[in-house]
Amino acid sequence: MSKAFTKESDDGDDDDEGAALPALPAGARNYITPQGYRRLREELMALLDVERPKVVETVSWAAKNGDRSENGDYLYGKKRLREIDRRIRFLTKRLDIAEVADPSAHHGRDQVFFGATVTYANARGDERTVTIKGIDEADSLHGEVSWISPIARALLKSREGDEVALVTPGGVEKIEVVEVRYPAPEGGLKA
Repeated sequence: MSKAFTKESDDGDDDDEGAALPALPAGARNYITPQGYRRLREELMALLDVERPKVVETVSWAAKNGDRSENGDYLYGKKRLREIDRRIRFLTKRLDIAEVADPSAHHGRDQVFFGATVTYANARGDERTVTIKGIDEADSLHGEVSWISPIARALLKSREGDEVALVTPGGVEKIEVVEVRYPAPEGGLKA
């Protein structure tokens, strides 16, 4: 088969920018906590100020060593450089559209908003606690869910004691909001 009809490129993975993270719903805002924004910003700065310059230096050194077709440092460096540039573009876009929402603004309230830590119980009495975060910072291993997840959408705007319907693949499940907590404002509470 002619090469004209096949895609043989070592940089073909540039098209899947951001494929690892979920896309924002159309017209939705990219809500993020101040801590999440800070983490993404620090990652971006580390890539720009530390990692990328190191890789550029390695690629430049490797390029001076002659034959690039069999030069592992050069080939790996170019691939790593593409990965870094892709991540930089992704982080830049996400930070540009980020809307920082401080959950401590709701401290002391019993209604579920972005940033709430919610304990809920199902019909069997099993309790679970989740914290509603932005899609770029939610970590399910730490009990964090994205604000666009089905559980977060079911819980948002409910209050302690409310019963809400959670749509699951197995059908609709009724869950009760047991407790709603928010982090205290930085610097503590002032009376």
